[in-house]
Amino acid sequence: MRLYCIKFHLNCMKILVRQALIADPNSAFNGQITDILIDGEQISKIAAHITETADEVIEITGLTVSPGWVDPFSHFCDPGFEYKETLETGAAAAAAGGYTHVFVLPNTKPVVDNKTQVEYISQKSKSLPVTIHPLGAITKGTEGKDLAEMYDMKNSGAIAFSDGLNPVQSPGLFVKALQYVRSFDGVLIQVPLDKTIGAGGLINEGVISTRLGLPGLPALAEEVIIKRDIDILRYTQSKLHITGVSTQNGLALIKAAKAEGLNLTCSVTPYHLFFCDEDMQTYDTNLKVNPPLRSKADMLALRDAVLNGTVDCIATHHLPQDWDNKTCEFEYAKNGMTGLETSFAVVNHLLPEIAKDRLVQLFSQNARTIFGLPVTTISEGAIAELTLFTQSENTVLSRQQLKSKSSNTPFLDRELNGKVLGIFNKGLLTLN
Repeated sequence: MRLYCIKFHLNCMKILVRQALIADPNSAFNGQITDILIDGEQISKIAAHITETADEVIEITGLTVSPGWVDPFSHFCDPGFEYKETLETGAAAAAAGGYTHVFVLPNTKPVVDNKTQVEYISQKSKSLPVTIHPLGAITKGTEGKDLAEMYDMKNSGAIAFSDGLNPVQSPGLFVKALQYVRSFDGVLIQVPLDKTIGAGGLINEGVISTRLGLPGLPALAEEVIIKRDIDILRYTQSKLHITGVSTQNGLALIKAAKAEGLNLTCSVTPYHLFFCDEDMQTYDTNLKVNPPLRSKADMLALRDAVLNGTVDCIATHHLPQDWDNKTCEFEYAKNGMTGLETSFAVVNHLLPEIAKDRLVQLFSQNARTIFGLPVTTISEGAIAELTLFTQSENTVLSRQQLKSKSSNTPFLDRELNGKVLGIFNKGLLTLN
């Protein structure tokens, strides 16, 4: 990985991207193959052929350039669990995966449930190549008992609010939370899981869980809480984003709520698109996630929903775990896998028919709209915030290439079609 153009050299650094296909539905150059000249932090010129001299020239066959990608749900474990990930290593993994913005979970130690913790993350990450946005906790300590000071956290830089790995279980408290954030146009993010149903379940409840002799977690645990949260959303008329949707029925509930006009959006993970419970017969602890990998029918329904527009965003649910928490009996292994570095390649590999405009919606545009991030477009005079990728080259992620501090991923050494080449953000070029 290379970094170019530090802050006090912005005015003299020029980067020329040659013959790149622009994928940006908001750009007048969308679908065209052009040269792009970046001067400092700004796109100074876009033309069929640019002859100006540049400090760095990028010329790669099959290159596509899009607005920078956004991941709305990642765990960087900092502060408190830096042996799994840090803001620095998480940012490096995000840059390698093509992300210029990442929302980080509040499930740290201490929990991000006050403005001091929000400011800690914002300040510490200022010099990193990726823009890191703290997610403020909905409840104090993410314990689901009392509301946190979300208004203060919003003013200090929290992008949205979530209890992250501990979704809010109390309906009464969730009503209050949605009413609270409506006053300042905030958004809540919820993982769809009712912990009272299938408590102790390790994988999806079904034929495979029975065959493996493992306690199952039924799809009902997801569907009940999605229906509950939709009912509460209808009552409060606020904004809700459901992430990690894993079941066909859950998707149907969300689709119906959207058709009704509720301010509801959703995201799915790359691994729920790639794997199903049938892949768990080797007891691979890297496949132990929450919500769990569901049936093959659910997996295929998720893929269809990505293509047809029901799904708004791809969320990596990047969740690093150290060696001890994954190299153990399946029962004792912690949930989660890393995902920032392979997210695009997984989606591109599974869905080669997906249109470039749809990819940009899933990885960039929709999240920016939902969470109120500044609109960025590839046009002359605009601030350059770009992701560089190709849909034709292959990605094979080795342990030596990993930027994340943890290696709990089933995608190591697996050949995937599609490759991220780098990002440009904050006046910095980061190339893989």
